[in-house]
Amino acid sequence: MFSEKLPNFACVMPILLKPIATRFFLFMYLLGIVSSIVTIPNWKGAQMYENAPWELFLDVYLLSALVCFIPERIKRFRLRLLVKAVIYCFLYPLYVIDTFCFVKFGTTINPSMLLLVGETNSNEATEFFQNYLSPDIFLSEVGIILLVPLCHLIMVLTCRMLKFKMPKMRMKKYVALLIDILIIVVLVASAYFGAYENKALYQETMSKQTIGEVEHSLAYRPHTEMYQPPMRLAFSIRSNQLIARQLDNLMATLDKAEVDSCDMKSTNIVLIIGESFNKRHAQLYGYEKKNMPNQVRLEKTGLLTKLDDAIAPWNLTSFVFKHLMTTYCVGDTADWCDYPLFCQMFRKAGYKVTFLTNQFLPQAKEAVYDFSGGFFINNEKLSAEQFDVRNDKLHVFDEGLLSDYDNLHVNDIVNVQPNLFIFHLMGQHVNYRIRCPNSKKRWGADTYPNDMDMPARRRKMMADYDNAVWYNDSVVNQIVERFKKQDAVIIYMPDHGEEVFGPGARHFCGRMHDAVITKRLADEEFRIPMWIYCTPKYRRNHPEVFRAIKRAKGKKFMTDATSHLLLGLAGIHSKYYRPEYDLLSPQYNADRKRIIKNTVDYDTIK
Repeated sequence: MFSEKLPNFACVMPILLKPIATRFFLFMYLLGIVSSIVTIPNWKGAQMYENAPWELFLDVYLLSALVCFIPERIKRFRLRLLVKAVIYCFLYPLYVIDTFCFVKFGTTINPSMLLLVGETNSNEATEFFQNYLSPDIFLSEVGIILLVPLCHLIMVLTCRMLKFKMPKMRMKKYVALLIDILIIVVLVASAYFGAYENKALYQETMSKQTIGEVEHSLAYRPHTEMYQPPMRLAFSIRSNQLIARQLDNLMATLDKAEVDSCDMKSTNIVLIIGESFNKRHAQLYGYEKKNMPNQVRLEKTGLLTKLDDAIAPWNLTSFVFKHLMTTYCVGDTADWCDYPLFCQMFRKAGYKVTFLTNQFLPQAKEAVYDFSGGFFINNEKLSAEQFDVRNDKLHVFDEGLLSDYDNLHVNDIVNVQPNLFIFHLMGQHVNYRIRCPNSKKRWGADTYPNDMDMPARRRKMMADYDNAVWYNDSVVNQIVERFKKQDAVIIYMPDHGEEVFGPGARHFCGRMHDAVITKRLADEEFRIPMWIYCTPKYRRNHPEVFRAIKRAKGKKFMTDATSHLLLGLAGIHSKYYRPEYDLLSPQYNADRKRIIKNTVDYDTIK
């Protein structure tokens, strides 16, 4: 009796419920949620992207709906089954690889990892599998993610063995309508709670035309959350496409880097590049904490000349390095990658170039800003054109570079030919707490005033920063000591400044990439300590250069022109050397506009 009346009261399953009532939706959603949980970074306060459940529901629902609209068969060809098989064969391995990378390298799929994969040959790939694929990997997060496809397979096989088919749901029309309405509400809520905004930000990031623009967009708040492996993979592919363009431009400059002649004015030129140095926290410039005793002592000898008005063109390391390592200066036509690399010009002029870095080495666990700043330094061909000697590993502390220097026996060739040495330190790069060995820390939170604006946590961070400055001073001094008896001129400069609970921002530490550039921000994040040191022997051999350095003390300078200062010190003559950018040249233009972030003239900010 009931079965006869059923067709009069019931309808087929609600239309909007169809994509959800499938194994496809169940396991794709489960895959995404499990991935979001097992790849939570292992640091204090880390948590899953808060909108992941909502955004993932919308993503998987739309994908499942698309599959549902595909005809099940075209004649005898099972089209829908093929499409689902392709999706499974792509997504399941992708999620496993992403989790594997997280377990073994501490990071999910990123641009650097993709670049390294592209440069891996068959022998390296074989070694990789031998070293990293071991049985214990199945007991890690990778094993958890593998449970999803395994459970999926077991369910499919069980249903086939039992010849089980999902029963067609039949229900009253008003119940089906209510279910459709409920699903609409859930979909709208999913879009509202993060999905739309995040997808818009993702699209904006993916539409950038240079890797620098991509990095800058990720420095803003809010920025896109690439919370699933397909998003990370697409981003990595796009990032590599963007750097490929700039690499092509740089490759084109290799034949253009012509050197007409070289006077070999300076036998040894040393450039020390620090990191995130707030000038207000420099004892050399009047800071009350005695955190730079060695550099203060060098200044008292009269051999170290500090520059009173030096600034960085950007408050991002990668942007500064692109300006620094090429002969490009802000305001020039074309882009930075259309200008020759100055280290290549030094090598063509007869200098031996040694580059020791504690930040820019190719590695899987590399943030996008390191990827953006170091790709042209680490490219095999460009690296060979720029440097004769490089280190091959990073260190916990910067003094590791001193060991690299000593182990490379570069002292053996110091007096043989002219040399350019570049030391790239981690300096005061966040996290400040780990930039100084515990055994060498000098200050604690209790050494700072306890007031309402400076609770204990902030005072501890300030102490960590000053300890990092103190440690940096000792490393810089040891570099100076290694050249003190040589004919050498040494330049120290950090890449940019850093806010450290300063005046007008007692609540803030770091850098404000998306803020309007105010006078305070410009002074804290762009104004930097910078000095030039001449060894006693250099002062005797080059009195005219020493006098030029002394005259430069009060001149305005922006570090995008550092390459021209170095070319001038070497006496390299080329059409790419422009004396109006050379701080020590009589033709130096001290009235040049110093445009920071390609936005505003630093000297006009009130």
